[in-house]
Amino acid sequence: MARAEFDKPVKVLIVASPYYKDLSDNQIAGAVAELDAAGVTHEIVHVPGALEIPTAIGIAERLSNFDGYVALGCVIRGETTHYDTVCNDSSRALQLLGLQGLCIGNGILTVENYEQAAVRADPSDQNKGGGAAAAALHLIALARKWSNSNKAVGFTSDILLAGDTGGKTTA
Repeated sequence: MARAEFDKPVKVLIVASPYYKDLSDNQIAGAVAELDAAGVTHEIVHVPGALEIPTAIGIAERLSNFDGYVALGCVIRGETTHYDTVCNDSSRALQLLGLQGLCIGNGILTVENYEQAAVRADPSDQNKGGGAAAAALHLIALARKWSNSNKAVGFTSDILLAGDTGGKTTA
């Protein structure tokens, strides 16, 4: 898929969990390279773990002015069911934020072992950080495209009033 292009500035927040710092650094490098190639400005914040990523994005959406978000982290399966909780809840929370209209690229790796994570985080290999940034940019482009469209069909914003309106047909 071709890189998203923009005619107005774009500002993206990268929210990363450096629980595995070397993997996080690689994910961030991939994401930053993709954003830079698209001419997008960005900021980076760190949170303790994958579960805090959606919360940080929700806070940023309410209190700042970002066009989109890149979620970066890594969850490696351990000996307990905590892995399932972290994977499911972080993914579900990001999906719910997306369904509310936020443009989020999900780059939270969910893997069985460190070796799988290293391959996926490496910008010169699977580059999942860059992929998450590209996904966020495509969603921003879609949101901008649809927000500028003239809705000629369907419901209108006019509210028609019954009775004596003094000649006005809308509220």
